[in-house]
Amino acid sequence: MNLWFTEDWTDHLRVSLRIREVLHREKSPYQEICVYETADFGRLLTLDDIIQVTERDEFFYHEMLAHVPLVAHPSPRRVLIIGGGDGGTAREVLKHGVEVVQVEIDERVVEAARRFLPTMARSYDHPSLRLVIGDGIEYVKRTEELYDVVLVDSTDPVGPAEGLFREEFFRDVFRCLSPNGVLVLQTESPLFSSSLVRGVQEALARVFPVVRLYWGPVVTYPGGIWSYSLGSRGPDPREFDPARTRGLGTRYYSEETHRAALALPPFLRELAAQP
Repeated sequence: MNLWFTEDWTDHLRVSLRIREVLHREKSPYQEICVYETADFGRLLTLDDIIQVTERDEFFYHEMLAHVPLVAHPSPRRVLIIGGGDGGTAREVLKHGVEVVQVEIDERVVEAARRFLPTMARSYDHPSLRLVIGDGIEYVKRTEELYDVVLVDSTDPVGPAEGLFREEFFRDVFRCLSPNGVLVLQTESPLFSSSLVRGVQEALARVFPVVRLYWGPVVTYPGGIWSYSLGSRGPDPREFDPARTRGLGTRYYSEETHRAALALPPFLRELAAQP
């Protein structure tokens, strides 16, 4: 069988993965959800024909999104995850012994992950996680709860996710963060989405006293390099306790990769609000 999944990264560049089997396909109220068995990357989840995770390289993304802010915070206890329906971010967050509230807009993504991506979705069975099916933007706007860390594990900034990259949303997050609270959101490829990265950094700097940009590899994401934007009410991720990076059972994140992620090469310093 010569079946391939192809995602166009730009009008002139695309990536293809050989598919052994189509495991699942459905149209939810929000998007088309597909799960494939690939030849080399294990199972692949796509939303509207955009790669979300593969079993082979998801750890790069989920570990860097979760552990950098959680280690930066001096004593995190309560974490809010917006999005992250595959469960991988929650899996990493729960390694810190915290309470987690996760707000995911599309229940069908969660159900697909439970069925086909158990290495990530096992987090939904953890007693310290409470799943809320709903709009993360509205949740943050209305909640009266305080969180130590807020993580935005979203799809690309189109459709329902577009508001997650705006200053208004960042101000709502600031309000529901504890005094040492930290926000991190994924901000796409710094190669192909540099204007988005710069815009988010500038918007965060108008809200938070400490803003950082950091980065890491994700093989199947556009360009192979991914960016993360951090806004903090106090803690600086460059200053952290190395002991807290150990014993997490990670495959990429470590004391050394934490430091390296915040050591920006010149092309990334140009995008950062506070290089």
